[in-house]
Amino acid sequence: MVTLDKAIIATYDRDGQHFELFLDPDNAYLYLEGSKKDLKNILVADEVFEDAKNGERHKAEAVKKAFGTTDIYEILKIVLEKGEVQLTTEQRRRKVEETRKRILGIICSEAIDARTKAPIPIQRLENALEQVRFIPDPHKDAREQVPAVVKLLLPILPIKFEKVDIAVKVPAAHAHRAYGTLKSYGIKKEQWLGDGSLIVVFEIPAGMQGEVFDKLNKLTAGQIETKVIER
Repeated sequence: MVTLDKAIIATYDRDGQHFELFLDPDNAYLYLEGSKKDLKNILVADEVFEDAKNGERHKAEAVKKAFGTTDIYEILKIVLEKGEVQLTTEQRRRKVEETRKRILGIICSEAIDARTKAPIPIQRLENALEQVRFIPDPHKDAREQVPAVVKLLLPILPIKFEKVDIAVKVPAAHAHRAYGTLKSYGIKKEQWLGDGSLIVVFEIPAGMQGEVFDKLNKLTAGQIETKVIER
């Protein structure tokens, strides 16, 4: 059990009132990153404070008015979702790096180079991100931060978010096995030919073309035909 001197503080403000909770740093971090699904062993003290460090507890009436409940676990859930959780230095570093990787992953899979119409290599994106010295907010969702990152990168990297239609022809020997994968991309059109081969059309983010083609080639031992359909 973590002692109070090793705990971190989570804060939440509502209607001019300030609320604080003592949390176990490791379990709180695991919950926030999504690997821990329950609220057990996150609280270090089953109390709601106005000033946790000085031990000043909130009155029950103020807690009830702000949260609509006095159930400490319901309160904890609200604070974790809507409040701000202090992270240790190492946790913050880890969270910043995880968020940065998610942002890069989103841009890499969904955007293309506006000049060449080709997917942007992850290393090129990483180099550009270092050049603009962007530091992600570990408390904000990665996707929410993508527009700000793109705005910073545009002067040095012509990023464009675009979707493309892909036509794929799969020979009969691989058609049924490949169908589930093709369906996962959201088939817009499909046609089974008399020889058992399959033609489908689906839409994907432009940056995913390389990833999708690699996956389908491995699935069919390279025996597919693909074409990007001009819109």
